[in-house]
Amino acid sequence: MSPLLTVSDLRVSFATEDGVLQAVDGVSFEVAPGEVVAVVGESGSGKSVTAQTLIGLTRAPNTRISGSVTFDGRELTDLSDGELRAVRGEHIAMIFQDPMTSLNPVYRVGDQIVETIRAHRDVPKSEALSRAVELLRSVGIPNPERRVRDYPHEFSGGMRQRVMIAMALALEPEVLIADEPTTALDVTIQAQILRLLDTLNRDRNLSVVLITHDLGVVAELADRVVVMYAGQIVEDAPLEELFYNPQHPYTWGLLGSIARLDEARPERLPQIAGSPPSLLNPPTGCRFQARCKYAFDKCSQPPTLEARLGEATHLDRCWLSPEDKAAQR
Repeated sequence: MSPLLTVSDLRVSFATEDGVLQAVDGVSFEVAPGEVVAVVGESGSGKSVTAQTLIGLTRAPNTRISGSVTFDGRELTDLSDGELRAVRGEHIAMIFQDPMTSLNPVYRVGDQIVETIRAHRDVPKSEALSRAVELLRSVGIPNPERRVRDYPHEFSGGMRQRVMIAMALALEPEVLIADEPTTALDVTIQAQILRLLDTLNRDRNLSVVLITHDLGVVAELADRVVVMYAGQIVEDAPLEELFYNPQHPYTWGLLGSIARLDEARPERLPQIAGSPPSLLNPPTGCRFQARCKYAFDKCSQPPTLEARLGEATHLDRCWLSPEDKAAQR
């Protein structure tokens, strides 16, 4: 199936007082219609910057962006701000990590959804308000006819996130970018939001780019997983391949840090030693080298992202041979 969204060699850097920070360095991936692609990694790995750059939210005088982002064959990086505003919401929508800071606290939630609709559609306010009620109902908010007149502070955290999802779906986009949509929620509400996203994906054939650091969330939703470290993709594989046959030591560390119910309880969970490198002055070779206990001489050279297993769908950025990886893992 032809990809709906294609990211090719995306690079994003910011000029700061301390120097140029290379937040995203050569990121490439594709999203097919109806596919859920999870982008995972530690804080500071470049996940959110990548997601925001897709719809132009990182454009600023101190930002330099190169590479290509195409949606349905249309190049987005060349669009003016006005042209890009027509793409946001209409074709690619985004929900953010903290709904309380994403919603305007002095406007009713219904008015905010109505504003989104009327910014792209020439419809009467009454029609847009009816659409807002239906959207709130579709994301599981009870009594939407009344709640549409409430303010954000009158909703719980989970309900505010549902409002954000309703707003993102108002114009029936083809792609939804979800930037850590469950991080600020308790476990029970997380499960409800994940079920809602899964239902929307199946019922609407909605493509989803899910940004998260939680591999439990990934296991629930994703079709494919992109693992980022220090601004680069270090592994890209289908969900089952990544969980059952991971190829990069960083991915091993992420998976090993999760408690398992099917094994004896360890005294202490494994952890990845050290800290991520500074993106103001990243290492010249493998960026994970300083934290990797399997590093050897060749790791001083930058590895490329390629299919070392011979499977075109499973890419990794590590100099270890597949045989060495199987033995070490």
